[in-house]
Amino acid sequence: MAKNKASKALLLRLYVAGNAPNSLSAITNAKAICDEHFSATHEMEIVDLLQYPLRGLADGIVVTPTLLRLSPLPVRRMVGNLGNTAQVLQALVSK
Repeated sequence: MAKNKASKALLLRLYVAGNAPNSLSAITNAKAICDEHFSATHEMEIVDLLQYPLRGLADGIVVTPTLLRLSPLPVRRMVGNLGNTAQVLQALVSK
């Protein structure tokens, strides 16, 4: 049963650059979207590339903020402050 729950989990990684305005907006917007639409089924890791620049290399991050949907597969990538809720939701739930 735990395996089935894990397979439906929404796993996200948000890459930001310190306290830049777009990064702060992306964090706020991503948290609001996840809390409203995926409250019990999501995990989001926030990675500050100013503190951990090598983390972004592994995922090919060249611009911030960038949100990766790691699970469910396929991986999806969204760039920007995530202010367009409908567009973000579409990317998060599409297969």
